Amino acid sequence: MNLFDIPEQLPEQELTDILLAGQTRIERIISHGQTSDWYDQTEDEWVCVLQGIGELTYADGSKQRLHAGDTAYLPAHCRHRVSYTSEPCIWLCVFRQEE
Repeated sequence: MNLFDIPEQLPEQELTDILLAGQTRIERIISHGQTSDWYDQTEDEWVCVLQGIGELTYADGSKQRLHAGDTAYLPAHCRHRVSYTSEPCIWLCVFRQEE
């Protein structure tokens, strides 16, 4: 798999599991301008924008804009949403379920 091999048009985000091992999941997400509803996940999540720009909005109203190479750590139950993505935006996400 090539992380940068992406379709030209996506009506919805494309989520691809890269690795499932025990309590850890690695996922590639490709966005083409899509945003999300609020997340309140039971997993810790580390994200890295590989290409493009993504913006996270947190429950307190603060925002974090991520450019290629930027990362964010979202502990379990950190309410957040994706409020902006460029076309395209490639995310690499590592999820870890608490034991």
